[in-house]
Amino acid sequence: MRFGLDDDREALRVTARNLLAELCPPAAVRSAWTQQPDPAAWRALADAGALAVLVPESEGGLGLDETYLVGVVEEAGRAALPHPLTATALVAAPLGLAGETVTTDLGASSAIVPAATYAEVFLLRSDNGLRLYRADEVEIEPVQTVDASRHCARVSPRAPGELVTDDAAEVEAAFERGVLGTAAELLGLSHKMLELTVDYTAQRHQFGKPIGSFQAVKHHLANARIQIEFAAPAVLYAANAMAQGLADAVRSVSQAKWLAQNAAACTGRAALQCHGAIGYTTEHDLHLYLKRSWALTRSWGGADFHADRVAASIGL
Repeated sequence: MRFGLDDDREALRVTARNLLAELCPPAAVRSAWTQQPDPAAWRALADAGALAVLVPESEGGLGLDETYLVGVVEEAGRAALPHPLTATALVAAPLGLAGETVTTDLGASSAIVPAATYAEVFLLRSDNGLRLYRADEVEIEPVQTVDASRHCARVSPRAPGELVTDDAAEVEAAFERGVLGTAAELLGLSHKMLELTVDYTAQRHQFGKPIGSFQAVKHHLANARIQIEFAAPAVLYAANAMAQGLADAVRSVSQAKWLAQNAAACTGRAALQCHGAIGYTTEHDLHLYLKRSWALTRSWGGADFHADRVAASIGL
């Protein structure tokens, strides 16, 4: 069975890629390490309808499903967009929270969440479901993380907040959409890191030849590409499973996250080794994508968590 994007879905992805190439270049990601991210790319995505893909038409959205949005989120990963697209468009929007910058991790009530220093609202898990908190209803304690562009903070409610849903199925679906989005972002990051490395190894010369012509380097890049090709259809299938409400949706989402983070880890290692010393410097763009991949690998469940879910789903 083949999984790919049809013309409409591909058009939405290409629109996102073009917007982000113009409005979220590496310099914009780099500047987000020391200040609030430039809102230009976020506004452009909103104007293009990307934040409202899963919002019903009756509520002013596009009324589409996860298969339309997953390509957009992948492009956000490719650009290392320093805004909470997964939380806002995939997790919160279907819960009726469109139109605002939402951040969440759906972890404990006292959680470390991205975009916490500038988000308008926070969606947090509580004992009886999901609750919404305004910025003035939570305590925000900024924390240092491997990727400063994510602006993470420890968030603790100091007010009751507003109950969004106490339906266990809706809470679970919101979590699965968050996992799916994170997998798509990791896939985009893998593509970008491989692209940077292929370009670098074609330009860097040793012994009078591009280092990309050496067999050892080719093997590193080929192995990375293989892992990406394993992950890509898994992410698309998981999006389809979520959209269609298939019985294997939860397992598929966990498979997608596990494969995507494995692809990012493999590609990151290959990229760093092939770049050599320059890849370790903060002046090189590689670290923007490498550090984002490290952060997302541990977000919305790590490798062991998702491997255990897949194993449990098949009776192991």
